[in-house]
Amino acid sequence: MWVRKFERDEKIGVDSPIPTQVVSNEEFLPRPQSNDQKKVEMLIGEMGTANAKRLNMDRRKFMRSSMGMATAMMAYNAVHGDFWQVHAEEALDPAVTDEKFPKGKYFILDVQSHFTDGFALPGFRNAEFMKNMGFNEKPLEDNAEAFSFPNYMKEMFFDSETSMVVISGVPGKENTKGRDGHALEGKARGGGVLPSWLMSKSKKQINEFSGSTRALCQGNCAPNHYWDKTANAPDYNELFEQMEREVKIYGINSWKWYCHTDPGRSGNGFQIDDEMSQKFMDKSKELGIKVFSTHKGFSYQSVKLGHLANPKDIEAAALRNPDLSFVVYHSALKHGSNEPNWVEMNQFDPVTGDFLWHNELINIKKRNPQINNVYPEIGSSFALTAVSNPAMCQHLLGKNIKYYGVDHVIWGTDCIWWGSPQAAIELFKRFQFTDEFVEKFGYQKLTDEDKAKIFGLNAAKLYNVDPAAQLKPIPADALTKLKTAYLQEGAWPSNRAYGWVRAEG
Repeated sequence: MWVRKFERDEKIGVDSPIPTQVVSNEEFLPRPQSNDQKKVEMLIGEMGTANAKRLNMDRRKFMRSSMGMATAMMAYNAVHGDFWQVHAEEALDPAVTDEKFPKGKYFILDVQSHFTDGFALPGFRNAEFMKNMGFNEKPLEDNAEAFSFPNYMKEMFFDSETSMVVISGVPGKENTKGRDGHALEGKARGGGVLPSWLMSKSKKQINEFSGSTRALCQGNCAPNHYWDKTANAPDYNELFEQMEREVKIYGINSWKWYCHTDPGRSGNGFQIDDEMSQKFMDKSKELGIKVFSTHKGFSYQSVKLGHLANPKDIEAAALRNPDLSFVVYHSALKHGSNEPNWVEMNQFDPVTGDFLWHNELINIKKRNPQINNVYPEIGSSFALTAVSNPAMCQHLLGKNIKYYGVDHVIWGTDCIWWGSPQAAIELFKRFQFTDEFVEKFGYQKLTDEDKAKIFGLNAAKLYNVDPAAQLKPIPADALTKLKTAYLQEGAWPSNRAYGWVRAEG
């Protein structure tokens, strides 16, 4: 039986600002907690209770404060080793955290964020790529509220330091015409969990609501979405028509591709370096969209097509199209910590720091040092490895920076699948390469300037965003006003992870 992570936590009295196990967004079967995760969870409870009692505070409020975050970090270090920068005084005095890790220090542009807005959630379970995952358990009851647009606003803007978001696509094909041959509009176009028309609409709502640019959006259209079954080839007329719609009407800022999905029922996925993808890219250049974000890694999302999530096709496409930018989501981590024996399945080598398919992404740059248009993004992969295998996390970031450069690593979180992104933000604020990893692998200690680049300045360049303008106080910015009111009224972060876990876990 599956339950929501926060429901499980509330039932057994767990309250942690950092997830104490990997949750499922329904794209995989939930995994039981590991022994280390159980130890961390137990320590967080014990240390949190003791510290709250010492300060004569309610434990729940304590755990939702900066002191609770520091306590959780100390618990992680106690189990995994001193990977996170945290000071014992932080667990008892919020002023210490305010001094060492102040909020608002960084411009944070999250290039991978999602919601479902409720209505599309049932369609998610019936999507083709979901069917390929081999689910055999009883279908879950719908609970769309956690993934809704209002909760997205709360988690991304109220409960985190995120400055700006890219509303990121989930694979789905929009229907262009009805049975009567007339063009469809809005919700009638369908398009799955988070279609392009809805991303566009939500982007406009956020920006109008705030009185400033706080959101960008992606387009879901991909080379195999409109298929001529007679010719067994892309229907380029319909494909290009949809592309123009997404650029000119929706005002998208980039594309989001899932090579391992087949919403157009072509019978296969696609590769970024194949002919139909090149035709798509050529058309995109004409339309002025030059950023392609592609899901790479996490191959379990499709039993049949998962191999197409390998990043090997990035190489030829990047060399052939130096005027385009390719953002490699998840840094191509093949297996996530939701899978059994995931470290072994990734063939993680602690001697070299290599693991699947991240090593292929790194090898592309080793073979082609002249490539300057590929950007490893760390959504999900950073947070999942951070709380499950900090050593692998060091190598994920270390190799990304060492080979692609600190100015090419892009921040993303994959939230709100995992709840508020604040936990990931806190983890990265406190991330540093250990002396051992610096000496053994040649990684360089991160400066505040390096973290600023990764948190948002790198993505700002890609998307032609002026980070200084976004950081200025804007009196008409309703989001800032509401966030201030929300905090002044004594609101506390929910610390809720909304994905699924096993009921017994």
